[in-house]
Amino acid sequence: MAISLNGTTFVPTIQNQSEMVKQYLLLIVRQFKRHKSSFLINLIGLTSGLTCAILIYLWVNSELQIDRFHAQKIYQILQNEQLKGSLNTVEGTPGILADALTKDFPEVKLAVTTSPDYWLGRSKIGDGKNTKVSAAGKFASKDFFNVFSYPLIYGDSHKVLSAPGNIVVSASLAKKLFKTTDVIGRNLVWSNVELQSDYQGQIAGVFQDIPAQSSEHFDFLVSSDILLYANDSTYNRWHNYGPLTYVVLNNESDLPNFNKKIEHFLNTKGVDNYTLFARPFSDAYLYNRIENGQITGGRIDYVRLFALAAVLILLIACINFTNLSTASATNNLKEIGIKKALGVNRSQLILQYLTQSVLLSFISLIISLVIVHLTLPSFSNITGKHLTLTFDIQFIILALFTGVAAGLYPAIYLSKLRPTTALKGKLPFSSATLWLRQGLVIFQFATSGILIVGVLVVLRQVRYVQTQNQGFQKENVLYFEIEGTLKNNPQLAINAIRQLPGVLKAAGIDREFLGDLSYTTGSFDWEDRNPSEVIRFQRADVTAGLIETLAMEMKEGRPFSEAYGTDTNNIIINEAGIKAMRLKNPVGKTFTLWGNKMQIIGIVKDFHFESMHKKVGPMFIRYKPANATRIVVRVQPGQLKNVINEIKAYHHTINPGYTLEYKFLDQDFQRQYLAETRMAVLSKYFAALAIIISCLGLYGLAVFAVEKRLKEVGIRKVLGATAIHLMYLLSRDFVKLVLIAILISLPVAYLCCTNWLSSFAYRIELQWWLFAVGGCAAILISIITIFYQTYKAATTNPVTSLKVE
Repeated sequence: MAISLNGTTFVPTIQNQSEMVKQYLLLIVRQFKRHKSSFLINLIGLTSGLTCAILIYLWVNSELQIDRFHAQKIYQILQNEQLKGSLNTVEGTPGILADALTKDFPEVKLAVTTSPDYWLGRSKIGDGKNTKVSAAGKFASKDFFNVFSYPLIYGDSHKVLSAPGNIVVSASLAKKLFKTTDVIGRNLVWSNVELQSDYQGQIAGVFQDIPAQSSEHFDFLVSSDILLYANDSTYNRWHNYGPLTYVVLNNESDLPNFNKKIEHFLNTKGVDNYTLFARPFSDAYLYNRIENGQITGGRIDYVRLFALAAVLILLIACINFTNLSTASATNNLKEIGIKKALGVNRSQLILQYLTQSVLLSFISLIISLVIVHLTLPSFSNITGKHLTLTFDIQFIILALFTGVAAGLYPAIYLSKLRPTTALKGKLPFSSATLWLRQGLVIFQFATSGILIVGVLVVLRQVRYVQTQNQGFQKENVLYFEIEGTLKNNPQLAINAIRQLPGVLKAAGIDREFLGDLSYTTGSFDWEDRNPSEVIRFQRADVTAGLIETLAMEMKEGRPFSEAYGTDTNNIIINEAGIKAMRLKNPVGKTFTLWGNKMQIIGIVKDFHFESMHKKVGPMFIRYKPANATRIVVRVQPGQLKNVINEIKAYHHTINPGYTLEYKFLDQDFQRQYLAETRMAVLSKYFAALAIIISCLGLYGLAVFAVEKRLKEVGIRKVLGATAIHLMYLLSRDFVKLVLIAILISLPVAYLCCTNWLSSFAYRIELQWWLFAVGGCAAILISIITIFYQTYKAATTNPVTSLKVE
């Protein structure tokens, strides 16, 4: 790098270059000291933006890593079910599909069958002597550990699940039961509420605890042979499904071609209305929403949304730096002119200004990392993830990019000024430059306006789904599983619990009430049925009193009652089911189910047994007291604690060795909307952050604008202008920009909110006042931001204003 001064060219040595860097740093420190307000505004803005970006990066990176640690490319086989005018995609497959695919398709290298998480999700397991502990289990076929990369500490991956009696446990479960992981050959007894009896087995392997990057979490595995090849098993038949199927393809196999080959495979087995396709297992977590046979999104939508929020917030912070740097440049113009007169070339000036912005960015990064470290536990709690902060080279890249992005335009713009122009001390703003600065302010507040409206809509939708009438009463309702000796006579236990003080009603059901109702398209018939129509019914088996316990409403007919001995041949159908059947005057008519003629005795009003992302579908309820696996209890308000203690005492007396584990229905309901609730909380914080950063920039611009017009303010005051009129003159340009930003943001916010709400079958209406409130809030915030500066200028003594140089 050569410097020319008075016709003499100097070539700096390494020592001189080192001195030059020191001079740069010294100049930067002096600039920071000289302009403390703009320095602090930029520092706070960049720090806030980087903090937000790092937190979102940690969460997004964690989401993107789910199920991507497996060594092999795993594919999950799904079924498309042909319904009336649409396709319904289900994960459950025939239990014997994995073996058939291995035999019939050379592309399949390995195939494995597992059970869904909820089948053995709450099991009890122990050594047969001590109290059993709760653990999550799964059925799995013999090649499970050859397909999935869950390392075994003890055992052979080819043998641990080869025999029906084998059990493979996690290291944590082994330590909990036996205080050691060296437990091969030990005997265990395990049971589950869905199973009729306890099972005994021998530990054949121990695997490392499931990593946090896995969407699956289980404590033990048992051979799926128990499930598939029992004498009365329904899962070894092609027409029944429920288990999950995964395959590993040969390296030369092509997924689209494989999908074409397996598409109609079930038809060759006599199964109509179903087709098969495979999708990458690593995509299942993020792309978990499938509509009409097509993957339409899912969790990936929230990942993209928050990644975009991080980019926008960081961009707003960079815009602040750009605007404040160009606005305050008049303070440095003479310095620029002198340097250019002394021969400092443009590239050196650009380097100086970029060094300044990059240094500020790295200072902000250091502060951001400290803030992230302090706030990460709270952020992890909100997101429901265990996030950790480890220094990443990408943080350096992020800070460098932020510094360059923030300082590039001011560096290029200021470095191109001519020495004569710069030495005059006045910054020549072209119309293009003015438009750019105004455009950046508009972009900031348009983004803030979109976020404000978005937060209002998200909060209202979350509140809507949480408070909407579900068709049943979920408050003060608890339930627990029927275990041990209670399985012998569930009705006896229900009758005993009904007598406990504080209990209003109690009944039994064969599954968890929300999101766990199995469905069927099996053999149905009714009057004037169209035989070509396929209707998908949810089903539940209950005892008498279930409808009353949950305070459901009957539209017609009556609920089940113990007074009618023939109710085992009766059935209750919901409104959606009757509508799908197109059955008129249904009460008293015959509904043939799996060859059994049953009488419709009642129509229950629709109730939401799934989240409000889905419409209420057809459902029938059967009177099957012997099938009850859970007892549901409605408690008098204020008596929950006493009733729980009473039930615990009864449970301990009847079921020694079993610990009562209960759930609350309202909490189960809230868990359906965890993603939306978390989004609402995070949206509030990030929107507030974006607004604060935008306001910081606006405040800084207002400071410089007011300083430029102090003499004008003084003259106007001498001529009789009032403080209110002066405040209007000083603030109108800023408010005008904010108004333009709001006009731009509202239609964009409408499109974004409409798209998000489309994933809910039941949603709020986008009313005009939501947008009016969002727009007015942005305008009010901007006015409050500049109020102090304009008020101070408008009330300053004219003598003081006119003295300003």
